[in-house]
Amino acid sequence: MGDVVLDVADVEAARSLVDEVAVRTPLIESRWLGGLLDRPVWLKCENLQRTGSFKVRGSAVRIARLDPEVRARGVVAASAGNHAQGVALAARQHGIPATVFMPEGAPINKERATRAYGADVVFAGPTLEDALAAAEQRAAETGATLIHPFDHRDILAGQGTVGLEVLEQCPDVATVLVPTGGGGLLGGIAVAVKARRPDVRVIGVQAAEAAAFPASLAAGHPIRLTEMHTMADGIAVGRPGELTLPLVRDHVDEIVTVSEEALSRTLLALLEREKLVVEPAGAAAAAAVAAAALDGTADDLTGPVVVLLSGGNVDPLLLGKVIRHGMTAAGRYLTLQVTIPDLPGGLARLLVEVADAGANVLEVVHERTSPRLHIGEVEVHLQLETRGEEHAAAVVERLRQHGFVTGR
Repeated sequence: MGDVVLDVADVEAARSLVDEVAVRTPLIESRWLGGLLDRPVWLKCENLQRTGSFKVRGSAVRIARLDPEVRARGVVAASAGNHAQGVALAARQHGIPATVFMPEGAPINKERATRAYGADVVFAGPTLEDALAAAEQRAAETGATLIHPFDHRDILAGQGTVGLEVLEQCPDVATVLVPTGGGGLLGGIAVAVKARRPDVRVIGVQAAEAAAFPASLAAGHPIRLTEMHTMADGIAVGRPGELTLPLVRDHVDEIVTVSEEALSRTLLALLEREKLVVEPAGAAAAAAVAAAALDGTADDLTGPVVVLLSGGNVDPLLLGKVIRHGMTAAGRYLTLQVTIPDLPGGLARLLVEVADAGANVLEVVHERTSPRLHIGEVEVHLQLETRGEEHAAAVVERLRQHGFVTGR
């Protein structure tokens, strides 16, 4: 093959190995996103995959191809959670001992699921890079095989089988959007899709606060981010792979980024509108579509559009926080500071106006000692539940019309 990293024959050859462990996930129509774009949009639901993400595909291929004597020494991996579960399940399928190194603070649900699939879990350092260094050291000491989360040809081939399924389930697809961290899923899908349908537009989506690909593509080699701050832990990868970067360069049409606000809004919408539980990283591609529709930049998203939901392993505690963040971003939680006279009935009059405006009071806090206040004034901190941005604006305007001084 010369210097070709991966081709569609590699992906096709991986299918039978993937089928031994993974399932063919459904493609469902999204009336919500389709309505925003005014064209067909389909969701490829890898959040419904075994282990809750696409990662099991690549792990299945990599582990199945190990020689028997190599298998006996076991496998090691480093992961914040999704790759960990994929490795653990694939190793169990073949009776191979597995040890997974996780960064401290990895989601509890992902740690417990990894253990439930039969792997040993070891915490190592605050970042994924620390966990990977520990896994590499264990592999060197024991002879176990390191199963890299994305930068191996077998991993890429396994992830690429998602692209083959997309083409079979939506033969007239015109645009595919893929959540992107290290580039294994995006590179594998792009190779498979472009080989059969070079006209299809393939777009990678990264969290804006953890987007390693734009600078690396511009430089022509992998560049490590100095910091990352995103709720999308599944795509918080600080450096593209040596194999994945050229695949993305040669086969992917565009890399776009999405904000934390867009991620939380979209996760909430997927819950409410599509009845799907998706982790923040898994919602990145859907967030890109929703954001493009809202800001008027969706012309390049020719339909039918297929949006990959790459995973659904969200920590319930994080899910609660993200839902609240999404509610706030959508204007459905409104926080106000309202100055009222410190007189009997003053608070009651304020709350009557809030009720008449149709808002629900979640929390009320009095502030009497602020230097901003004059004698005889009280500042009331309100957290309200509204029906959305227009309703929130109407609530604020009503209070101002009735003489209340408000701040947000």
